[in-house]
Amino acid sequence: MPQRTWLRRSLLTLLGLTAALAATVGLALARADYKLQRQVDLQVAAVPLPDDAAALERGRYLYLSRGCVDCHDRAGGGRVLIDDGKGLLVRGPNIAQGSLTVANYRVEDWVRAIRHGVKPDGRPAIVMPSEDYNRLSDEDMGALIAHLQRMPRVEGGPAIVQLSLPFKAMYGLGLIEDAAEKIDHSLPPSPPMASTVSVANGAYVASMCIGCHGPGFSGGKIPGTPPDWPPASNLTPGEGSAMPAYKSAEQFATMMRSGRRPDGSAVSSVMPFNALKELNDADLHAMYAYLQTLPAKSAGRR
Repeated sequence: MPQRTWLRRSLLTLLGLTAALAATVGLALARADYKLQRQVDLQVAAVPLPDDAAALERGRYLYLSRGCVDCHDRAGGGRVLIDDGKGLLVRGPNIAQGSLTVANYRVEDWVRAIRHGVKPDGRPAIVMPSEDYNRLSDEDMGALIAHLQRMPRVEGGPAIVQLSLPFKAMYGLGLIEDAAEKIDHSLPPSPPMASTVSVANGAYVASMCIGCHGPGFSGGKIPGTPPDWPPASNLTPGEGSAMPAYKSAEQFATMMRSGRRPDGSAVSSVMPFNALKELNDADLHAMYAYLQTLPAKSAGRR
């Protein structure tokens, strides 16, 4: 084949591949815009809000220990969760009293956002990890909302969600899902659960880990996170498990509060230690007991 003909065909092939890639990206971005604006039709009922001291303290405990502080800060004013310097910026909104974000929230709007990952206007809350909170009992949901409605005013603004081009394209292609896509919205809430050292309570508490470690708890790369974020650890007894490092519930609890393994090495700071350190002994020991019962999976199977 003459060199000129070969070069022409190679150039045409390259141009064709470039055009196909551009078309795919364009369709992915258009699909992402559609998904961001779609309406998620849900019938959501309000839950009773308690006003007794014990329930309000339970709500405060849930807020501090279940990961809310990582997006909304301890006082509820919001904080930056992700800023990769390449266009992906996520800042949680102010959700304390007086915030414009939640000023008109009804109880069912709180339930819709927390349990289902859907905004009051029916659009998905793209970075709200509601898969972690979908099974909260009605009692705990009510206690949490009651606490949120009593949080003192604090400085802070609305949510900031700036999606990088790769993130948005992957979202449009379905490689990244929002919580409203992941959740089985027909599942009933969990029954009331006390903070006791039981496998049932351990499963209830460990649901806060699903967003990062996957529904099967075997970890792997967390979809949509910056490239420098490490994969989530395998919490099952399978190949590549992180759990053999912890010979007892006490060692596991110490790591969750200190961010360090029994050998002194540091666990990645992307773990939500601001929240995990707030878990009480019963919940941590129950989680450890539950993780021992998981079926073995190889690391990264989510």
